[in-house]
Amino acid sequence: MSTTPEPAFSVRGAVDLSALQRPQSPPPGEPGGAPAAGGYVLDLTEESFPQVVQSSATYPVIVLLWIPTDQANAELGALLGRLADEYAGRFLLARVDAQAYPQIAAAFRVEGVPTVVAVLQGQPLPLFAGGAAEDQVRAVLDQVLQAAEQNGVTGRAPAQGSEPDDEEPQEEAEPELPPLHQEAYDAIERGDYEAAIAAYEKALRQDPKDTLATAGLAQVRLLLRTHDANLQAVRAAAAQAPGDVEAQLAVADLDMLGGKVTDAFDRLLELLPGADADAKESVRVRLVEYFEIVGPSDPRVARARQRLAISLY
Repeated sequence: MSTTPEPAFSVRGAVDLSALQRPQSPPPGEPGGAPAAGGYVLDLTEESFPQVVQSSATYPVIVLLWIPTDQANAELGALLGRLADEYAGRFLLARVDAQAYPQIAAAFRVEGVPTVVAVLQGQPLPLFAGGAAEDQVRAVLDQVLQAAEQNGVTGRAPAQGSEPDDEEPQEEAEPELPPLHQEAYDAIERGDYEAAIAAYEKALRQDPKDTLATAGLAQVRLLLRTHDANLQAVRAAAAQAPGDVEAQLAVADLDMLGGKVTDAFDRLLELLPGADADAKESVRVRLVEYFEIVGPSDPRVARARQRLAISLY
């Protein structure tokens, strides 16, 4: 699962990574440091984060949250960079300097660096923290690619900065997005979530069966609700008022944002027994949005739908 003027996936309260004191490595691209960005390696910023998250619907994105000048981080960065080139676009390696972009680190619930997370169809999937041997890293990457294939994410990442004539031939040209979907993506990229919502809503008025627009609308609404959320304050409010539906909806949004899908489902489903009609409807609507984000084929959605039906009827 996952960021512009106020970045998508922007959540305050990041872990203070600047306090970590470890052996230093030269900056990326300099002798002794990790490779510079390029090829299938991209250094993420708050501006580029939303588009990279969107691209995970086409090809897998492996996110490395690191401190580039830390020696242990640089070693893992060098390994992942070499494997990204070897896999030749089967995934994009997106590196996040956790000190420079603490809000992105907070969105991924980073507690230490280096941390590696996969993003598939906009959903973050934690992989591992700390260093790992090459054969272990390969095994993890292969599992991610297998999961991606099972979910229809089979595209190839473009080489960064390459000219069209220099790119390897693609097995299939990616279809162009419908105009309103492209309008929504462009709005997300510039941080205008209201405009993205309007574009998706217009697409659904034109075609109520547009499942991609339905899922996109749910995702953007989640981004809009959470883009300026204070992580610690939201969780504290929910802990102090376990029966407050709005407080629990807010913290469930943060769980979804961080890939804690089951936690988000369970938190809301547990509110239903004894809730009044208005509260039940608020919870039902939010859960249905979550189901669209996760996808109907996910077994967690099937289980949650069954519990929801039992609780409501």
